[in-house]
Amino acid sequence: MVEFVGRTLISAGLILVVLGLVLYASPSVPILGKLPGDIRIERPGLRIYVPITTCILMSLVLSVAMWLLSKWR
Repeated sequence: MVEFVGRTLISAGLILVVLGLVLYASPSVPILGKLPGDIRIERPGLRIYVPITTCILMSLVLSVAMWLLSKWR
């Protein structure tokens, strides 16, 4: 039981580190948030941004990563 909790905490820590690195580097990735299908409405006094395509792409990448992790175990 203790070994399982230890592995889970290490895995969660590694995932958080990777997520932090991705978020830290994301402003320098010019394609994220500007894909075709991302809705952006800017008017005086109003700014609406709905990143539909970016969310779908990130979901696919995370799904593939989780699938690979499940096959690795």
